[in-house]
Amino acid sequence: MTQIKAVIFDIGNVLIEWQPERFFDGVIGAERRRAMFAAIDLHGINDKVDRGENFHDTILAAAKANPDWHDEVMMWHDRWIEMAAPAIDRSVRTLRALKTAGVPVFALSNFGIQTFDVAKPVYPFLTEFDRSYISGHMGVIKPDATIYQMVEDDCGLDPATLLFTDDRIDNITAARARGWQTHVFTGADGWADRLVAEGLLTKETAQ
Repeated sequence: MTQIKAVIFDIGNVLIEWQPERFFDGVIGAERRRAMFAAIDLHGINDKVDRGENFHDTILAAAKANPDWHDEVMMWHDRWIEMAAPAIDRSVRTLRALKTAGVPVFALSNFGIQTFDVAKPVYPFLTEFDRSYISGHMGVIKPDATIYQMVEDDCGLDPATLLFTDDRIDNITAARARGWQTHVFTGADGWADRLVAEGLLTKETAQ
């Protein structure tokens, strides 16, 4: 087995829950939320932010383009931090346990420039990575092969020595195609078990 030299975390739904539909269900009701998401490609608009477009300007333009949903669309900007919540505590503990064990820990996340700045004061662990690869700053999002190449070029490590976890199978598939070791994140317990199995943490430090 190839020795792992760095562990790479996705952020959304790995370290922080990201469930915009759940947020809107609670605010405007599930039926109205379904109608809004059917009318407007909000996730596609968010992809623009993740590629580096200005958060406020992008959401404001979408709100103006959809006057029937203006106030609801603006919630994506004004109440964004409520959609990116809560932290997944056990994943945060494994991040910190890896750092304590001397294992380099990176982030590779589809995240906007401004939204990442909003999140960091709320979630201080976002400042604790040894290297942070944030798509907004890179101008490309997963699963584009370019973003993985950029990580490899920057860190200088053999792809086979990287262990990457992400909740989206398309992002995992792209990483596997480059020779990365991968883990499909379906819960913090399974991820902790994988880190123990790899010998990066003990059962005690993975709790």
